[in-house]
Amino acid sequence: MGVYSSATRQGAFEPFDLQVLRGQVDGHTAIFVSGYNTSVGTTYETIWSESTVYAYLASASVMEISSSNANDTAAGTGARTVTIYGLDGGYNQINETVSLNGQTAVNTTNSFLRVLHLMVNTAGSGGAAAGTIYAGTGALTSGKPATVYAAYTADGGSTACIYTVPAGYTGYVFDFLVSSSITTANAFSSIGLYARPYGGVFDNTIQGRCANGGSFTIPLNYPIAFSEKSDIEVRALSSTAGANVTANFSILLVKNPD
Repeated sequence: MGVYSSATRQGAFEPFDLQVLRGQVDGHTAIFVSGYNTSVGTTYETIWSESTVYAYLASASVMEISSSNANDTAAGTGARTVTIYGLDGGYNQINETVSLNGQTAVNTTNSFLRVLHLMVNTAGSGGAAAGTIYAGTGALTSGKPATVYAAYTADGGSTACIYTVPAGYTGYVFDFLVSSSITTANAFSSIGLYARPYGGVFDNTIQGRCANGGSFTIPLNYPIAFSEKSDIEVRALSSTAGANVTANFSILLVKNPD
C-alpha cells in the first residue's frame, strides 16, 4: 500500500487555510464558533442555549459538571465522560475530562475563568447524552446548576456563539453568518457581533438584520483583529419575541511574537 504525501511536501502549491487545518503552520489555529438561541426576545440576548445575556466569570472557579438525566453517568446508558475546554485564570487554554454522575455534580480539578466548549467522549448503549449536560456553579435543580456557563445536548452539541481569545494570541475573525426564523409574519431580528477588549466594555462590531426566515453572510476580506483576552459573542433581538436565531463565525488564532 502506497504512502500518501501532501502537495506541500512535494513542493507544490497547497492552500494556506488547508495547511493551517493540517497543523503545518506553527502558531496558527483555526476555530469555528457556532450557536443557536431558540427563543430570542425583544431585548438583546446572547446566541446560546439559555436565552439570556451571557454572564462571564469574574474569577476562575471550579466547575460543577452535571446532567438533567440520571442515565448520563459513568456506567449509564447515556453520556459517560465529557471534556471541558476553556481558559484558566491567566487566560491560558486548558481542558479536563470528567466522569459524569447523572444529576449529581462532579467538580472539576481545574478552575476555569472561561468555559468555551463541552464535548461528550464516551457513552453507553444509547450512544449519546440522555439529557442536557451542564458546566456551572451553584445549587442544582434537577441536575441544572443555578448559574450555567455551558450546556450540551445530544441533538445540538455544545452550542454557544461565544469565544475568548487566549493569552499570547491575536484572534482574526474571517466571516460572520446568521439566520433567523419565527412563525410571526413580517417579524425581523437584529443581530450583531459584539466584542470586549480586556478591561473594556462590549461594543457592536458588525451589525445586520434578518427578515423572518432570512439569513446573511459577511465574508471579511480584511479580517477583524481581536487582542488577547478579548471576549467575543453574537447577540440578537427580535421585533416579536420567540425568534430562533443561529449564528457562526470563524476565527484564526495567531501566536503573538515573544
